[in-house]
Amino acid sequence: MTEAETLCLAEEAATHWEGCAAPRLLSHRENAVFAVALPDGRRGVLRLHRRGYQSADAIRSELWWMQALAEAGVAVPCPEATRDGALLAHLEDGRVASVLSWVAGTPLSSGARPLEGGATAQLRRFAELGQAIGKLHVTTDRLTLPQGFSRPHWDIDGLLGPAPFWGRFWDHPAASEAEAILLQEARRFARERLSAYSAAGGDHGLIHADLMRENVLFDGPRAHLIDFDDCGFGFRLYDLGTALVPNLEEPGLDAIATGLLEGYATERGLNDADLAMLPVFVMMRTLASVGWTMPRLTPDDPRIRAYLNRAIRTSHAVMEGRPLFRTL
Repeated sequence: MTEAETLCLAEEAATHWEGCAAPRLLSHRENAVFAVALPDGRRGVLRLHRRGYQSADAIRSELWWMQALAEAGVAVPCPEATRDGALLAHLEDGRVASVLSWVAGTPLSSGARPLEGGATAQLRRFAELGQAIGKLHVTTDRLTLPQGFSRPHWDIDGLLGPAPFWGRFWDHPAASEAEAILLQEARRFARERLSAYSAAGGDHGLIHADLMRENVLFDGPRAHLIDFDDCGFGFRLYDLGTALVPNLEEPGLDAIATGLLEGYATERGLNDADLAMLPVFVMMRTLASVGWTMPRLTPDDPRIRAYLNRAIRTSHAVMEGRPLFRTL
């Protein structure tokens, strides 16, 4: 679909919200995302949801969760209701659309660009992020989910089963024979560790599941969490592991990890078993990211090799018992 065709869809979608106008394309990745004008001089974000990724019920559940979190004071976007009071609009071509409140702020960073600031500044910023994640988890546990609430499961099978949610990473066509064997070994290792952790009562519930740098905005010192498109049921440590993955090559990784864990602990405690499992969750996210590339990136995209290399390095370290980071 061309950009012009996508804009036409966005203009159609905007008619479902009172006073919603002037869509301007911001990004077109999983969803097509537009900035829009809302009544009373407010700004919003209109999303045209990708076909075949999440069902209408799953998107409606995502929006319900964000609304409940925002009403409880968690720094997340809040859905805007349509003219008919619904959270979703159904378009003529079968797509669905939603509108969220605008979140002001600057992303933590983007892509592989190095983080700004020294270790002290990074520790402080990741402490804010850790606290925001902890508040997300604690607040969620106080909610009663509505009947029919439906989101994907980032559980053992969702991450490591025969058909993981983001794909069979060990079958990636760009992996060499030796790399494929290593990825299979990492899968078995992670499954054994995760099964034991789950049996011992590892913390499980609704998670964001995609806390990459671009999905954390700072407006002053406060961290805002955006883009809940991949949220679902999973281990809480997966959110912390995901937040660490883009920073594995950062010189200040120890300060980053320290801040993240200390901030999280102000809202929700971590025990020795959790801390011992965190590197495994970091590894699992690097593996899942390899699977994510298969249906989304062209074979010549340099991110494929970068993600494979990261997963191989991390898997070697974790399975050999070498620390990924040290807390200060």
